Amino acid sequence: MKKLVVLIFMLLPLGVFAQDKIAIVNTADIFNVMPEVSAVEKQLATLNEQYEKEFKTMQDEYTKKYSEYMSQQDSLTENIKLRRQQEIQDLETRIQNFVPVAQQEMQKKQQELYAPIQQKMQDAIKAVGDEKGYTYILNPQVLLYKGNNAIDATDFVKAKLGIK
Repeated sequence: MKKLVVLIFMLLPLGVFAQDKIAIVNTADIFNVMPEVSAVEKQLATLNEQYEKEFKTMQDEYTKKYSEYMSQQDSLTENIKLRRQQEIQDLETRIQNFVPVAQQEMQKKQQELYAPIQQKMQDAIKAVGDEKGYTYILNPQVLLYKGNNAIDATDFVKAKLGIK
């Protein structure tokens, strides 16, 4: 009789866990087909082009000033030489500082533009979880094992977002 009681108490937690409904949602798959993502990517591509144009303009200006300086340096007075060298060094510094600043601004803009899309997807996942009664919804990219009985709720979330 004691063995039966111990066995029941040992199996009780397994029975409770078996009642949990667990689903998986492939967030990368959903994110990539959301229509808002292509609009954001276009905005980011436009911004990136602007930074590239600005960078090229700075490089062209540097190349022009450097070439002019090299071709005229023998005929310039010492004072003008020093001023032109300083201009070239200032341009070099601006170019070197431009790249990391542009990268930081691109990352900031990317986070700013993607945040509402990610929140929309998260809200849809939560709504599906509430509607279907799931206890847990996991992302399959971080799972170490997925059994045959696992529920894939990706299509439910896509339906909630109105995408196929």
